[in-house]
Amino acid sequence: MAILTKTKSFLIKCKRVWHTLKKPSKQEFEQITKVSAIGIGILGLLGFLISLILNIFE
Repeated sequence: MAILTKTKSFLIKCKRVWHTLKKPSKQEFEQITKVSAIGIGILGLLGFLISLILNIFE
């Protein structure tokens, strides 16, 4: 019974969040895309530098 109650509560919360969502504008979407690309690039560069350093001291 408790599982059914928790599931129902979760679904009600999901429905509430779904109704507050809005489609991002073109400007918002472009800004999110740029920030994400920069973050991925930084992480990739950091991983490359770490592997380079580890290969040098091997």
